[in-house]
Amino acid sequence: MRTLSFWVPLALAVVVSAIPAKDCAHKVKESIPPPRGWTKSAPAPADHIIELRIALPQPNFSELEKHLYEVSDPLHDRYGQHLSKEEVESLIAPEPESIHLVNEWLAAHGLYEDSLSRSPANDWVFIKVPVSLAEEMLKTEYHVWTHDASGDAVVRTTAYSIPEHLDSHVELIQPTTMFARMKSLKTTFRINDAQEKTVAIPADAPPISVPSASGGHVDASCNQTITITCLKQLYNAVGFNPSTKNGNQIGITGYLEQFANQQDLQSFYADQLPEALGSSFKTILINGGLNNQTLSEAGAEANLDTQFAYGLTFPTPGTFFSTGGRPPFKPDVLTPTNTNEPYSEWLDFVLSQKTLPQSISTSYADDEQTVPVSFAKRVCNGFAQLGARGVSLMFSSGDGGVGDGEEDPALQECFTNDGRNITRFVPLFPPTCPFVTAVGGTIHVPETAVFFSGGGFSDVFSRPAYQELAVSKFLEKLAPGTYKGLFNPNGRAVPDVAAQADLFRIFLSGVPVSIGGTSAAAPTFTGIVSLLNSARLSKGLPPLGFLNPLIYTIQALDPTAFNDITVGNNPGCGTPGFNATKGWDPVTGVGTPNFGKLKDIVTFNLLGIAGL
Repeated sequence: MRTLSFWVPLALAVVVSAIPAKDCAHKVKESIPPPRGWTKSAPAPADHIIELRIALPQPNFSELEKHLYEVSDPLHDRYGQHLSKEEVESLIAPEPESIHLVNEWLAAHGLYEDSLSRSPANDWVFIKVPVSLAEEMLKTEYHVWTHDASGDAVVRTTAYSIPEHLDSHVELIQPTTMFARMKSLKTTFRINDAQEKTVAIPADAPPISVPSASGGHVDASCNQTITITCLKQLYNAVGFNPSTKNGNQIGITGYLEQFANQQDLQSFYADQLPEALGSSFKTILINGGLNNQTLSEAGAEANLDTQFAYGLTFPTPGTFFSTGGRPPFKPDVLTPTNTNEPYSEWLDFVLSQKTLPQSISTSYADDEQTVPVSFAKRVCNGFAQLGARGVSLMFSSGDGGVGDGEEDPALQECFTNDGRNITRFVPLFPPTCPFVTAVGGTIHVPETAVFFSGGGFSDVFSRPAYQELAVSKFLEKLAPGTYKGLFNPNGRAVPDVAAQADLFRIFLSGVPVSIGGTSAAAPTFTGIVSLLNSARLSKGLPPLGFLNPLIYTIQALDPTAFNDITVGNNPGCGTPGFNATKGWDPVTGVGTPNFGKLKDIVTFNLLGIAGL
């Protein structure tokens, strides 16, 4: 009987293989309603080139996830025993049968090995094809879709099919149904000119008493302007000097033609950190990314991220990843154009590298509902791979409160794009991925939640075990029926932590400016994480890696390791949003970091945590 049961599926496979893949019956792989806020216009030019990304299933991902949680859980005896690049790749490799059948399908359309590329684990196949061939392969029609508000255009479809026998061997294909519009997360920006009508804080104003701060106080000026000094005082990091000899590195991602300007960095250092003058960072170009150093082309987002992340961690080596490509398509440009989300391009690149910065900050995201669930889960799994290798990933939680930042019900624009057009809170992806650390925002000293701090609950990812206790306590305190139907109370909750997010003094195109957003909070928290990694590496300990299990464990055992924020709320979607409250909340997470306490915990294990 065993022999028979073996040969029957093999014979069926031979029969299927004998049928030309292009002539097989097709099955709809994905279909979505026309997305809200987009208008379908002309058919896509037949010779417009798109790069199809074909995801093959990762049958052993659950095993990788098990490893990730074991090496990231400070209560587990495997804590810190991160996997190598090769070990991760072996765990996410597709089945040989999947590779074979997809190869056959591509070959039936004249696409062979020399015309495609693969990820190191062979779980992604990349191939550039004209729209006409993509339409034939996927039994679909591509159109140019125009975003009503911005005028941006993309080449997309609302449904596609693949041969029926490939259904279990192909997880997804993009670009097809993805209408996300990647955006940087900054909410305020103003030129700090001499005519600004602000009340100056006297130079001799007494410092602000903050018991958790370095020396128990913070300069009074920090209520008007945030500097490197302010952050080190506030987060109890004064006096710690990271090493340049322990292998520690910090990374910043840059997208959407945001260029980190070296001249502005030197101006920033001259203004705030003279000892760093003359130091710089490494720029890595990905997917046609550029490094335009024209002063007038400097990017506010890129400058904010690099100046504060590298300033906080000086002299730690820094890397800026400049990733090219953005979704909009210009119909009159028929040269090959990349229309994928650029953070997936970044992920492809870094997963192929043997050595990576241990702490990486990202200040870009999409509305979660605009990202196909299959694609969001697959990208999230990629972040899990980095966590398993010992990389800490921080993402800004968003700048729209629970959605659009609008408290007036008559003006709110938080509508679902599933065809129902009902009001619902709008979480952001990737911050909702359970394998990254989402960073919310605070303002002023003593700290309160800043009104734009993004927070809420995922509609895609269920709540992970590591935050169940903390989040459940918050939900139990909500009045029955609060925002019923507006959010998913069982979803992954964001943010995890917070940091200062407004009034940051940076240099942009040679001029000092004030800027804010959770895009300031993410590099700030990442800087603190990098300092913790430096302390651990100098003691011969591994880097922290995926942080969230550690964060929630520490918060449960010693809440004073984070500064609990209990004042403020994050309005949006025609509501006041959620309130900051004792313990975890969907505005500031577990709070802002106390570096001194955290350093002692993760280097001397003051809490007696088994794995540390």
